[in-house]
Amino acid sequence: MFALVGLGNPEEKHNQNRHNVGFMVIDKIVEMYNLGPFKNKFQSKIITKKITDIPIVIFKPQTFMNLSGKSVQHVLNFYKLNTENIIVFHDDLDLKLGVIKTKIGGSDGGHNGLKNIDSHIGNNYRRIRIGIGHPGDKNIVNNYVLENFNKEENIIISNLISIISKNIEFVIKNKDISKTLSEINQIN
Repeated sequence: MFALVGLGNPEEKHNQNRHNVGFMVIDKIVEMYNLGPFKNKFQSKIITKKITDIPIVIFKPQTFMNLSGKSVQHVLNFYKLNTENIIVFHDDLDLKLGVIKTKIGGSDGGHNGLKNIDSHIGNNYRRIRIGIGHPGDKNIVNNYVLENFNKEENIIISNLISIISKNIEFVIKNKDISKTLSEINQIN
């Protein structure tokens, strides 16, 4: 079984924020594969299903971004998952808008959601880093990530999310998915 985790903030006012791109990916996967509806469990909106023949638990922690680790830990323990079977989708300020990269382990890169997950389960999980760009001034980062994508950015992000969702089976099945995402970046 694999866990697909989208990071974001739960209130409706945050739905289209840059910081919620992880939630956006999860919502698109649920829509594309007709997995819904979500149930409330483990301080998350959660679904357990299969994508083709692959058992998955797909969820969006509802504890706000910076406290995501507790939900992830609950799911990990309940389903007896190894951290290697967790894939976290999240925004990344250090990547240009629309660029995606994968990573296993390593630093949280200053991302408070990842920092909290690391404090609960360690850092040996897969990450799909989705570039949202940087505003250029670290003093306005907090406001920037809590703003909605503008019209042009939204087109880029929507296309990227669709490509990730269409390729999610390949993403799940491969330990080294950087080649796949490199090809996705070229398409984008």
